[in-house]
Amino acid sequence: MKRTIKSVVALSALAATAIAPILLSANSASARPEGTDANYIGAGVAAGVTNGGQDGDAATFGGNIQGRITTSKAPVSLRGAVLFSDDNSAIMPIVTYDVPVTNNANIYVGAGYSFVETEGQPTPLGNSNAPVVTVGAEAQFGQNVVVYGDTKIGIEAYENSSASAVSFQGGAGIRF
Repeated sequence: MKRTIKSVVALSALAATAIAPILLSANSASARPEGTDANYIGAGVAAGVTNGGQDGDAATFGGNIQGRITTSKAPVSLRGAVLFSDDNSAIMPIVTYDVPVTNNANIYVGAGYSFVETEGQPTPLGNSNAPVVTVGAEAQFGQNVVVYGDTKIGIEAYENSSASAVSFQGGAGIRF
């Protein structure tokens, strides 16, 4: 499991290193990008990619509903996410630090907690209540559409196991 987390972190760092110069050079006319200040709610897919090693721990594909509320006073957002499968859901309040990369896009990193509706039943992010860390990106298109993608890691997110869970999310939202 430690190897999986190291692989996810390494791939995320590699992707950020490769994409950041492209995003930054695309906005070279502006010395300081503003990012997006969009409050939104969206929906999409969620793919759990880990297994806790016990019955009921299988990697699970499902959906997500995610939202963001921010302020122009600080680069911090309150986010909510629901990751669900056919049988169960995990509800997550999360606080993130947002970094603008262009005038309409941010990357973010944050932490929160996952509350599993029925412990022992699989969700895309494990089957037990657990602390969560996340890293992701969001971009606003036009006045009202935001697309987002992130990775969530649930720390010891499986019942009767010390394994962590990893899930990838992507979706689109409506600004409000």
